Amino acid sequence: MSIQSKELLNKLHEGDMRALSRIISIVENEHADAPGILEQLQLKENCRIIGITGPPGAGKSTLVNALLDNYIKQQPGIKIAVLAVDPTSPFTFGSLLGDRLRMTEHFNNPDIFIRSLATRGALGGLSAKTIEISDVLKAAGFDYIFIETVGVGQSEVEIASLADTTIVVFVPESGDEIQTIKSGIMEIADIFVVNKADRAGADQLVKNLQATLHEKPFSGWQVPVIKTTASSKDGIKELTDAILKHSEYSKTIQDGTRLLFSKAIRLLQNQFINQLDINKLKKNLELRASQKGFNLYNFIRNWDH
Repeated sequence: MSIQSKELLNKLHEGDMRALSRIISIVENEHADAPGILEQLQLKENCRIIGITGPPGAGKSTLVNALLDNYIKQQPGIKIAVLAVDPTSPFTFGSLLGDRLRMTEHFNNPDIFIRSLATRGALGGLSAKTIEISDVLKAAGFDYIFIETVGVGQSEVEIASLADTTIVVFVPESGDEIQTIKSGIMEIADIFVVNKADRAGADQLVKNLQATLHEKPFSGWQVPVIKTTASSKDGIKELTDAILKHSEYSKTIQDGTRLLFSKAIRLLQNQFINQLDINKLKKNLELRASQKGFNLYNFIRNWDH
């Protein structure tokens, strides 16, 4: 690791925001110094990661904005980071990174750090580097880290392997679709939020969600369904209280090892993909596919990567 990166790491542990931004870029772009930085991070204990997921148009960014406002008013001096994951275009490989535009009122608050990440083709609603960057934020001394996922619907379950508390957001227009939603995204929720609750159909959606929850076996935590209208900040205090309550509950079950195991699996998967020689795979596949009796599964099992 270079002397410059060591200096950045020291400044990061002191809470320097410029150093934080530079280290995030080093990690996200897989700079040669990134592994050394990650291996020397000193993570802050008791930093909570709050994951917010749900379909496009559910108002997740507005909800995060309202939560930020509530937290800083109730707990002056609290440090909060926001990672907003934006989809990458499969055609231009660019990303709008527009979620920060909805949080402009918090840009000048020195205790709030907002960063957008592009998925860069990663599935599951997260960026490929979300785990590493969330650890960088923990090392910078934040009390809470909010991660807002892409909003790809039912494949967005990966946030549950990273967040201490996972919030799934729906809007009244989702009411007729609840019964058809696969169990994956329903099961990851620690808290359900019906946002834009001033619209028609909100109460029916709440009833549908509660009925779905009643069909699940009790696991020790009663998943609440909370109505909010983030644009007017209605219901935000109730949501904040629910997050705190779940945070206290999760400490009693000591599920830190479960989260570490999930993170380890994802990191190993990413490492394997990064080490895969794509060009070699393609050439060998083209060569073997033209041979008589070719079988893809046999090819994969015997593939020398």
